[in-house]
Amino acid sequence: MLDFSILTNHLPEYGEGFLNTIKASVFALLGSFVLGTIIAVFRISGFKPLRLIGAAYVEFIRNIPILIVVLFFFLGLPSLGFKLDGFQAGTLGLTVYTAAFIAEAIRAGIQSVPAGQTEAARSSGMTYMQTMLHVVLPQAIKLVIPPLSNQFINLIKNSSVLTIVSGFDLMYFADIISSETYVTFSTYIFAAVFYLLLTLPLSFAALALEKRLARSA
Repeated sequence: MLDFSILTNHLPEYGEGFLNTIKASVFALLGSFVLGTIIAVFRISGFKPLRLIGAAYVEFIRNIPILIVVLFFFLGLPSLGFKLDGFQAGTLGLTVYTAAFIAEAIRAGIQSVPAGQTEAARSSGMTYMQTMLHVVLPQAIKLVIPPLSNQFINLIKNSSVLTIVSGFDLMYFADIISSETYVTFSTYIFAAVFYLLLTLPLSFAALALEKRLARSA
């Protein structure tokens, strides 16, 4: 049975963790989308060094645990003179990690856009970057909304890694509540409910947007 006193007695802690999880997720979502788009453009660039940089980034980041990325920013950067708190390090690590997956999704979308679109834009006098920004990327992003939405949902769930570096996220406070009350089942069930309050609306919104774009197409 659920112990609802855990929720009522510790609602301020849950609330603070929930808000910090939202902030970390929003910052990481925006940052990873921008960075992932840049890396995706690098991946299909005609300039070989950019392609190599993009490929190296994606293959390296995708094949290591997110915890290592976060600990690099939390423990590694201070040795170089850059000190970040747990929230900053966790959010930055989450951004860098998720960007690799978003880059691959957007790259697949770019490659799905007919080559004639690019050729027509270039022949009309557009530069490579103008073609990407105004012709190719808008179409590519529409094509990859389902995988992008999945990555954004994964980002929210992966934000629980902030608890390892004391990022004051939802899981961080759930761990504290559990250690103080010795009630584990109810504590983490309520934490899961708060995560669902974030992920389910995003999932439904992505599905609705996908259907709307399909009708408009």
